[in-house]
Amino acid sequence: MNNWVTEELKTADLGDKRLNKRLSVIVEGLASKPDKTIPQTFENPSQAQAAYEFWSNPHVKASQIIAAHRDATLLRIKNHSIVLVIQDTTDLEFASLATRRGLGEISKQGAEGIKVHNVLAVTSEGIPLGLIKQKAWVRKKMRKGKTYEERKRKIEEKESYRWLESLKETQELVPAQTEVVTICDREGDIFELFAFPRREKSHLLIRAAQDRTVKSSKQPEEVQKLFSHLKSQQVKGEMVLDLQRTPRRKPRKAKIQVKYTTLQLTVPNNNPHLKYLEPVEVGAILAEEINPPPKEQKVSWLLLTTLPINNVSDAFNYLKWYSMRWLIERYHYVLKSGCKIEELQLETGERLLRALACYSIVAWRLLWLTYTSRLDPHQPATVALEEEEWQSLYCTINKKLELPQEIPTIYQCVRWIARLGGFLGRKGDGEPGVMTLWRGWQRLMDYAAMWKLMVAVLKELDSDKDKDMERVKGNCNKICD
Repeated sequence: MNNWVTEELKTADLGDKRLNKRLSVIVEGLASKPDKTIPQTFENPSQAQAAYEFWSNPHVKASQIIAAHRDATLLRIKNHSIVLVIQDTTDLEFASLATRRGLGEISKQGAEGIKVHNVLAVTSEGIPLGLIKQKAWVRKKMRKGKTYEERKRKIEEKESYRWLESLKETQELVPAQTEVVTICDREGDIFELFAFPRREKSHLLIRAAQDRTVKSSKQPEEVQKLFSHLKSQQVKGEMVLDLQRTPRRKPRKAKIQVKYTTLQLTVPNNNPHLKYLEPVEVGAILAEEINPPPKEQKVSWLLLTTLPINNVSDAFNYLKWYSMRWLIERYHYVLKSGCKIEELQLETGERLLRALACYSIVAWRLLWLTYTSRLDPHQPATVALEEEEWQSLYCTINKKLELPQEIPTIYQCVRWIARLGGFLGRKGDGEPGVMTLWRGWQRLMDYAAMWKLMVAVLKELDSDKDKDMERVKGNCNKICD
């Protein structure tokens, strides 16, 4: 059993030690061959059948699997004074099968699947620490269009309550001495979220979607619109922001001009359930790209935050933090394209939810490996790789059997893994991507398995040799006597 799997799942409590052990075996298997089918991952038919039976077991709850990973995430969080907690929702689409049941509507018209809301903890430097919460549900079929009464329901009765629920659990779980910044995209621009009670050292950083009515501190009696009010502010500074690759954008460095101010969000008057709430004071930051490349969409972010903006350096820092929101998009990309979870042929929604929980741990592990090697490159390889993994990797890449006197760094090993996945490392290639590492990792698992077998055989031969020598010495002593 890999040490990281044992550590990650050490608090797992599925009600039976055999189920706990089976969970570890499944996660270890999926981590070694994440994009393969279950029969390909577990070449022993009995192990493949055991995985199917585990996901079919009604006594196993997906929430229990995620809880073990969450506990490990919270331990990692304790080592950091500030953590960014990124919320995002994604759809998992599954093909319609004659025998498949237990799925629901998703955003794509006519498709069926599962809605998933993940809460990913990340360091302020951008290293993924793991999930704090995963909420997955099957949406019931709804009438097209919403009536006035449906739109005016209490927030607790809506799907959007997941944003508040996740904030509540984050504040309860993360240690009180840790500063928490909850980051959401425009879907999280909900007045109830801004008005939700927050503990000390808990902050929000949310991209605005609604052109809300606001009041400024300079003109408290005048009601204005959010976007036009920010546009009217003076430019406070310029910065260069690293924009990462997305499905719609190539990676680039963007020159950004920044405006910011403090204002008050007024209570929306179109929902009777909000009339008991008070206005909320927030900082607002407008970031607009200067001279974007041809055919590239200009960056334009309007962020609302409960963090104090004392100077332009604060605004720059919060923009960098928000730019790390794309990590959760990469996480979902790994889950779908790397783990290929949407290709699973499991027949019920409940089985898919249990499988999702297992694959979610594997997806985090690869994402963590990718970014810890970039942002903390001088760590020894043993922070992420087992002995047989880094040793077989070193000998394969360097084409020699003699091991180095010092353990290679994690950065060097990750680039070697990427080479196994097809990374050339040419000038201008940048750092290897997640999918390249994924391909290399699968090859490394084969090398490591062979290395482990060879070491075991050599030890056995040495043991037999020692026994033979003892027998020879014994015979010699008898002759001498």
